[in-house]
Amino acid sequence: MQRAHPRSSCWWLASLLLRVICTSSSSPSSSSSFSSPSFPMYQRRGVGGSRAGSLGTPLVLLDVNTRSPTRVLSENFLSLQLDPSIISDGWLVFLSSKRLVTLARGLSPAFLRFGGKRTDFLQFNNQKNLAKYRGPGPDYYLKNYDDDIVRSDIAMDKQNGCKVASHPDMMLQLQREKAASTHLVLLKEQLSNIYSNVTITARSLDKLYNFADCAGLHLILGLNALHRNPDNSWNTSSTLTLLKYSAGKKYNISWELGNEPNAYRSMVGRAINSTQLAQDYTQLRTLLQSVRYYNRAHLYGPNAGRPRRNAILLLDGFMKDAGSVIDAVTWQHYFQDGGVKKVEDFLKTRLLDALREQMTKVAKVVSTHAPGKKVWLGGLGPAWSGGINNLSDTFAAAFLWANTLGMAAVQGIDVVLRHSFFDYGYTHLVDQHFNPLPDYWFSLVFKRLVGPRVLAVQVATVQRKPRTGRVIRGKLRIYAHCTSYSNHNYMRGSITIYIINLHRSRKKIKLAVTLRNNTVHQYLLQPYGNDGLRAKHVQLNGERLSMLDNETFPELKPKTLRAGRTIAMPPMTIGFYVLKNINAYACRR
Repeated sequence: MQRAHPRSSCWWLASLLLRVICTSSSSPSSSSSFSSPSFPMYQRRGVGGSRAGSLGTPLVLLDVNTRSPTRVLSENFLSLQLDPSIISDGWLVFLSSKRLVTLARGLSPAFLRFGGKRTDFLQFNNQKNLAKYRGPGPDYYLKNYDDDIVRSDIAMDKQNGCKVASHPDMMLQLQREKAASTHLVLLKEQLSNIYSNVTITARSLDKLYNFADCAGLHLILGLNALHRNPDNSWNTSSTLTLLKYSAGKKYNISWELGNEPNAYRSMVGRAINSTQLAQDYTQLRTLLQSVRYYNRAHLYGPNAGRPRRNAILLLDGFMKDAGSVIDAVTWQHYFQDGGVKKVEDFLKTRLLDALREQMTKVAKVVSTHAPGKKVWLGGLGPAWSGGINNLSDTFAAAFLWANTLGMAAVQGIDVVLRHSFFDYGYTHLVDQHFNPLPDYWFSLVFKRLVGPRVLAVQVATVQRKPRTGRVIRGKLRIYAHCTSYSNHNYMRGSITIYIINLHRSRKKIKLAVTLRNNTVHQYLLQPYGNDGLRAKHVQLNGERLSMLDNETFPELKPKTLRAGRTIAMPPMTIGFYVLKNINAYACRR
């Protein structure tokens, strides 16, 4: 694991002052201990911690290195993914929705990866409308989908040079019914590992690109790596047709090839080893260079699965042979399977910490073969196999998402692509009624407040009146960044701290002397309603968050905390705290 940035003399002075505070504030029997620089987000276990609600609740002391950032990430650090299954279930057609475009625009700038398991069953057909070649469908309104949307196109208006539409309620209701039945088919395919081919037409690609472009997202398009010749070499015919069509449209697209190639044997009974995969990527790079419009296009891969033995072996061989061909290394991680039924399973610290070990494995391989190459978490979700209803789409899953971003930033992961922005199943940010879910609201606040410069934090605990019990390591997680420069409510030099409290009791955080003389803006996220952590609605500082209309976000109003005030984190919450006008040197440049 990589250690935090070396401290300057001022940083050591701040730490010394913090230790003095700890000594003067604690009883003789209490102790204060600083976390290791390798684990800057964790609260260390205090001696003689207290039970929840007792007068001996430990005070957490927090300092931040404001001299220099430990990492500088991509401006698109928090990015999005769409699964190709939206072609099969019909939702691709509705990407022109004014509300969906608005919600996606709220998370820009970001990448939009169009990829997933069905990437390797995609076939491009340069045909504007295949509907007239289909047989009769179950009802007239949905049997010729593209024809219906052509009629909707007539009602489209221009907004910022983009095509957006308001679809009739009846059409949306019929689509939800169609998607529900299709979801069962898609889930059966995934569980049986028997997949049907998916055709992406020219019209479908137009709609996909229009959505990304309107929302300010950069499209990354996954190509079918399982389209093979008899000698097992990659068949490029469909890809070349797609490249020529996209170039003719001047679509600004980046590319990737395949999805979880380490799992091909279980999916289709055919393995592609690292040598062959490296040759395929080299061939794709040559193909891109042959199409003038894409001769400098970015290429990402190999989209390896969770880095267990087979995936690591494939990644190691691939990086050895083709590390110079790609612009960033991508891999994927999903936390839970469909068998999880309890909220508590989403809150276990060992589940949150499992990702760090995976990051370390990938970083070791990359640094061996391509030192300095950017690493992306190219597919990340709370659960696989479509997710878990009333769990992976609730506030309970927000802790996983928040901790993933914090941990990835500390470890230097340049981009995290969340699966999925809008999709079938229960792992998305936006539901099928086009309403934002808890992970969306967290992502929106993150985008508004958190910049790409990562800062080291240092944490200590002080036990004022020792009692029986203990402080549980890892249940209070603290991260710090420079505040986003695009947020004009805050001057350069401001700091954003975000805190995850998994304790079932309130925790108090006291800022170090060097930080406490500035006003703090609090953005506290809690579940809204009577469902507790299973809530699908969120409140910010006590006010429910909801869209005002299809084009207007609610105002994200901070609560002002006076300078020097102790931060009180309620149990099971996520909070962002902006230290205004602190003029941090690391954040001014």
